[in-house]
Amino acid sequence: MTPSRRSLLLGATTLAAAHALAPGIAQAAGQRILRLQTRQIDVGGRAATRYGAVQPSGAVGLTLDEGDLFDVRVENTLKVTSGLHWHGLNPPWQQDGVPYISGPPIAPAQSAAYKFPARPAGTRWMHSHFGLQEQDLLAAPLIVRETEAIRSGRQEVVVLFEDFSWSPPESLFENLRRPMKGAMTMSMDPANPDLNDIDYDAYLANDRTLADPQVVDVERTGEVRLRLINGSASTNFTIDLGADEGTLLSVDGNPVEPLKASLFPLAIAQRIDILVRLLGDGRAVPVLARGEGRRLQAGIVLRPPGAAVAKIPLEGATDGPVVGLKQEILLRATRPLAAKPVDRSIPVVLAGSMMGYTWSMPVHDMTGAPATVARGERVELVMRNETMMAHPMHLHGHSFQVTEINDRKLAGAMRDCILVPPRTTVKVAFDADNPGIWAYHCHNLYHMAAGMFTTLVYRDFA
Repeated sequence: MTPSRRSLLLGATTLAAAHALAPGIAQAAGQRILRLQTRQIDVGGRAATRYGAVQPSGAVGLTLDEGDLFDVRVENTLKVTSGLHWHGLNPPWQQDGVPYISGPPIAPAQSAAYKFPARPAGTRWMHSHFGLQEQDLLAAPLIVRETEAIRSGRQEVVVLFEDFSWSPPESLFENLRRPMKGAMTMSMDPANPDLNDIDYDAYLANDRTLADPQVVDVERTGEVRLRLINGSASTNFTIDLGADEGTLLSVDGNPVEPLKASLFPLAIAQRIDILVRLLGDGRAVPVLARGEGRRLQAGIVLRPPGAAVAKIPLEGATDGPVVGLKQEILLRATRPLAAKPVDRSIPVVLAGSMMGYTWSMPVHDMTGAPATVARGERVELVMRNETMMAHPMHLHGHSFQVTEINDRKLAGAMRDCILVPPRTTVKVAFDADNPGIWAYHCHNLYHMAAGMFTTLVYRDFA
């Protein structure tokens, strides 16, 4: 792993200068370049070759400021077809980066240009939506720094958490679909749900395990804004600050009323911004991501001047907590949807089984049918999970508000990904203000690949 990879993931806000493209390709003024390429990281003392989205400077991912134009060319230097989805941004639908829905994928040695307002601001991320490439770590931070965050002058630290296996993603998926595998691991006890499809070899925080964690130098006193991204393919985490306490500022890039805690659930594809205050006692502050139902963990360390950094084990003393909605119920959006009655309610069943590893999400009880809406409507999605696994459900191109959990009405957080635990019903609402064809799916990569995917389609859009 290169130093530039580490420096970007510390939250550096400077951007690379524009580089020339291949002959015959014009570059617009201010256009930024992201290259899809292979890279090497170190996992447990072994070199692993994986994918990445890298600027010409070597910086990974992208950082913009609120109000900026998203003007990016993606160049595919890989030997395989690929592309990038801008998770959490609400672009025109043709620029969403979902192959064969918003546009064709990017073939090797080809490129694609994207240009739209970079909004909404906040902690977003980017990842491949092609095949199982996300498991090969083709993901990176995409930060649109809020004007308030810029003015505050606080130090920012960006952390991308991922799950890692030495086995190819295709082998992992094939193994999951073997009938005996599903039969042996399927749970039917609501008190003992299925937590993990895959026994991963490592969890990563900014490409590093706790054998050699990233140590971030911070001031002895002051405040640090953590921008934490769960970029894993199939793992829910709990962020654990240990004896320290943090203040939750936003979820999925959207501000919430401040909430203090030391444990914060972080489902697949979700993001949280946490404000940590250094107490001036000279202690280093570990920030750990504990895998759900496993002792394996990852993390970084905040180090004030002169602080000793103790060795942190790769495994914790106990299994990571089950990720649920207890904290979700407490969240309140600071910029909620305007009061308006629901015009259209769409029932969505989350169905499937570990037996044979088949998953689906029938809309109006019709498997394969899209959810259809009309521009200007207030739309409600009613997601009822009939399975024994949690599903992190993501809607592209929109932010929605959590409005009800198991008949408990809420004025909850604005999100783009909500976890729906086993045997749970969650309602969310959004305004149909971005016409097009949008992906709507479970963000567990293997659930999506096995069928838990549909689309949201606007009627009569141009």
